[in-house]
Amino acid sequence: MIWWQVLIVIAVSYLCGNISIARIISKKKNQDITKLGSGNPGMTNTLRNFGVKLAAINLLLDMLKAFAPALISYYVFGEDRVMLYIAGLSAMCGHIYPVFYKFKGGKGISSMMGIFLASNPIATITIMLIGAVIWFIFEYGSVVSFLCITTLTVVEGIRAKMSLPELDRKIICLMLFAIFIFTWYAHRKNIERLLLGKESKASIKKKVKKKLNQKAS
Repeated sequence: MIWWQVLIVIAVSYLCGNISIARIISKKKNQDITKLGSGNPGMTNTLRNFGVKLAAINLLLDMLKAFAPALISYYVFGEDRVMLYIAGLSAMCGHIYPVFYKFKGGKGISSMMGIFLASNPIATITIMLIGAVIWFIFEYGSVVSFLCITTLTVVEGIRAKMSLPELDRKIICLMLFAIFIFTWYAHRKNIERLLLGKESKASIKKKVKKKLNQKAS
């Protein structure tokens, strides 16, 4: 690979990350997600305001924003996991700091999951299912986010150490650290609220029950 190819991957992936699915969904509902609930244009706020179905769509499309550039770059550059992470991290940065929305974006968890899904689908799907169960029981989306961030960055770091040449391993571990820091920093207010016992719940159970009751009536 040469430097201008890497720059193209970074630029295109970053712009993919700028697509704000939560804003698009809320606009279809004649609402502004940034003025509802927590004001965060992400999946959890979509769940609080528009229900499980639209939240699931939000999650999948936000994951796709990072998954697609990462996987395409991986194969275009000859199954290069470094390029997978460069593309994925660029898309995640575009999600958290979108230039089209004055650098005010989501918290990066869904796009982070897209990166890991491209790199390690079995581990990612497993962690997502465990996270979904924990969320369903305890109703704190931020806690599930911390679980996913920490577990998958550690798993991928170990995997890189065991399977990659030294230079690639160091580059990927550096990017994993960046992913970890970006997403934890984006959740700094959630951490503060959790410590103070003021974190808001986002109940999947209540949303599902409400939907079933609406169908029954």
